[in-house]
Amino acid sequence: MASKRLAAATAALLSTLATVGTVACSTSNGESVPPTGSVKPVASDVVAGGGGGGGEAAPGTAGIGDPDFPTDGNGGYDVGHYGLKLSYDPPSKHLSGVTRIEARATQNLASFNLDLSGFTVSRVTVDGKPASFGRAGTELSVTPAAFIPNAAAFTVEVAYAGEPKPVRGSSNLGTYGFIPTKDGAFVTCQPNGAKTWFPGNDHPSDKASYDFEITVPAGLTALANGELVGTPKSAEGKTTFQWRESHPMASYLATVTLGRFEMLQGTTPGGVKNLAAVDPRFRGSLKKLYDVSGRVTDYWSTVFGPYPFSSTGGVVDDFPAGYALENQTKPMYGGFDPDDAIIAHELAHQWFGDSLSITRWKDLWLNEGFATYAEWLWSEHEGEATAEQLFRRHYGAGAEDPIWGYTPGQAKPDDLFNDSVYTRGGMTLHALRQRIGDPAFFKLLKEWNTTHRYGNVTTPEFVAMAEKISGKKLDALFDAWLFTARKPTTW
Repeated sequence: MASKRLAAATAALLSTLATVGTVACSTSNGESVPPTGSVKPVASDVVAGGGGGGGEAAPGTAGIGDPDFPTDGNGGYDVGHYGLKLSYDPPSKHLSGVTRIEARATQNLASFNLDLSGFTVSRVTVDGKPASFGRAGTELSVTPAAFIPNAAAFTVEVAYAGEPKPVRGSSNLGTYGFIPTKDGAFVTCQPNGAKTWFPGNDHPSDKASYDFEITVPAGLTALANGELVGTPKSAEGKTTFQWRESHPMASYLATVTLGRFEMLQGTTPGGVKNLAAVDPRFRGSLKKLYDVSGRVTDYWSTVFGPYPFSSTGGVVDDFPAGYALENQTKPMYGGFDPDDAIIAHELAHQWFGDSLSITRWKDLWLNEGFATYAEWLWSEHEGEATAEQLFRRHYGAGAEDPIWGYTPGQAKPDDLFNDSVYTRGGMTLHALRQRIGDPAFFKLLKEWNTTHRYGNVTTPEFVAMAEKISGKKLDALFDAWLFTARKPTTW
């Protein structure tokens, strides 16, 4: 994502680093795509026929197990696919929806929770049968008519309506989630804002494919992840758009940004579908966004490995978010004309953050440090400052600089997007590159992506792969750069 301190930080940084933008997570041939509606396999004993052969049925936990975000996500099941049918009216800010969730139980499941903030829930069914439900905070608790056996596939439908309320005043990102705008909505959900517009398992460790059916007043455009399915259909003053993202996606990357947009569509020089859309206020940036997004996507495909999705591009909306977010296939830029560095950052996230998603939020440097280092690689590719020069400029910061007191390998839940996670995270990769050499380093980047494509990753897994590929013991390097609250002196 792009930093919540974008305006101030960019101005300060550009005064010394002309080629570097300040961003927080802001992120093809589409090979190995799981079929729509599929669920991920679960390694567990099957309980036959709804009996109790695998033990007593119990409620799924109210959190997925991330100690830094204990109420995010839910236990007891694994989502394979979301089908979202939504209707939104901008003047009244009223959203009505039916969410269909295809999942698989990971235990004998007596009841389970979904994350949902606000709204009135009118109906919940499990496998087509009415289920009882209750609300407590941002948890929607569901009790099916009969318990769900371990490893059994099941389908949940939730009908709900109301006015979406974004998260406001967050120490992490300010305002995020489903954000009403004057002509529609700007939807960016990191870290846990998906629950502000649909019920689900709102944590990046449970990824799923998505279908979107979005109805809006005629004259507006609804943009979502993936590719448009068919032609939008209009009737009775409304238009319905259908989008599909068939690759696994973390919930915070889902979007249904809508409003008035001017668009360019085509393919990158390398043949990837490319869509750029801008609010009319930013029409002057449309061609640049389209062209740079295409060039960056193709170049990263040579550095990181094949583009993991079926389309690329970006969206600029007229909401002054002050940050960008790497929504899968469609990075969002909130109320500003993005420069090349920010576009390079957000599109690098399509590999680091979107295809390879973190298992726990504490490992956020695997997203942001990698995307920051990608900015430096893009600068070098464009004949501007080299990665080495940019590393040295940042390393020149005095020992009192705040980045040295914040350990990026353990992102803090109330300060996820600290500059250290970005800058010191990126410096960690350059220190690693210096230590193991270019052949091993760039082989590592590609193998990291190939091995964990569409999956979830952790810092120990990256360290282990770096040591395997380089043949070097790297504990001291990673400890100094990621986990020690002082400026590293050797690497």
